[in-house]
Amino acid sequence: MMNFRPFGKLNWRASALGFGAMRLPTINGDPSVIDEPLAREMIRTAIDAGVNYVDTARVYHGGSSEPFLGRALQDGYRERVKLATKLSHIPKSAKAFRTYLAEQLHDLQTDHIDFYLLHGINRRSWELEKPVLPWIEDAISEGKIRHLGFSFHDDLETFKSIVDFYDWTFCQIMYNYMDIDDQAGTEGLRYAYDKGLAVVIMEPLRGGGLVEPIPASVEQIWNSAPTRRTPAAWALDWVWNHPEVSVVLSGMSTLAQVKENLSLASESKANSLTPEELACVSHVREEYRSLIRVPCTKCRYCMPCPHGVNIPDTFRLYNDLSMYGNEDWIRQQYFEHRPESMRAHNCKACGQCEAACPQRISIIEKLKEAHTALLTTAESLR
Repeated sequence: MMNFRPFGKLNWRASALGFGAMRLPTINGDPSVIDEPLAREMIRTAIDAGVNYVDTARVYHGGSSEPFLGRALQDGYRERVKLATKLSHIPKSAKAFRTYLAEQLHDLQTDHIDFYLLHGINRRSWELEKPVLPWIEDAISEGKIRHLGFSFHDDLETFKSIVDFYDWTFCQIMYNYMDIDDQAGTEGLRYAYDKGLAVVIMEPLRGGGLVEPIPASVEQIWNSAPTRRTPAAWALDWVWNHPEVSVVLSGMSTLAQVKENLSLASESKANSLTPEELACVSHVREEYRSLIRVPCTKCRYCMPCPHGVNIPDTFRLYNDLSMYGNEDWIRQQYFEHRPESMRAHNCKACGQCEAACPQRISIIEKLKEAHTALLTTAESLR
């Protein structure tokens, strides 16, 4: 049975697990072509099991996520969930915003959006997005939007200033056992909660990076834990352990992931981990931190690169090289399975990626470092 948690000041309780429609199954590797029969089965299975919070954005799956959800939530499923979507770009006028919102409502096949978010706010974009607030308030007064919040990628100081600026209903932050001091972090989580905001969690598994493959040294720590859990269970239970958390989003890609996460959510509780279990998670955190070279979360705000470099993919392979040591597989991926045009040596140091990166990564420097390490690995294996 699904567990439910308070959602800020609202007289409504959210399912512990929310469905994030960002990593749905696709066909032939094309992210814009969703495998609709499978994805529909996944989302309806989740709703039938009690999930009542579904999150999407106009930009997800190359624009395919909202229209897909509009179809998948037919047959009475729309009425069983609260639907969240986002303002993914800054409109130039009230008319442009109304057009954008009308397109979202049309694609989602609904007359209202329950939870609307300003998408991926950071210090630079926030100043540009403030003028949008009165336009959204008009939509709220018309019943087209029920509640307003924001998703966030920047530092703690910026997060607090945004929380204090407006009477938000909720916020959405990246939070997992690796990122307790990054972006909003634990302090931001508690700050928003104390202000009465519901807090929605994204990236609880850090884009899947905390699930598989698991470094041998990390697996050894998990195996020595006082309680046996899968890596996904450890990561999700750690987030659910925080009473300040309202709902944890998971971008599930398979039906097996849906069923596993539903089972975990049905047993989730705040303040349930023992001191020994929390110490084990801290041990794992320190072990991962000793292995990771680039703290990239694959949010893809750096993309597209004007010179064709696949920045997140390069960093993923570089971190894999450091964390997992599977040099032969990594060499094949980088030098045989990736077009030459996408490799890091094509970087022209224009800086566009660094200006957009919510993690403040020195991308130009790290791309050079990554390419050198991957090239050295390849040459050593020839």
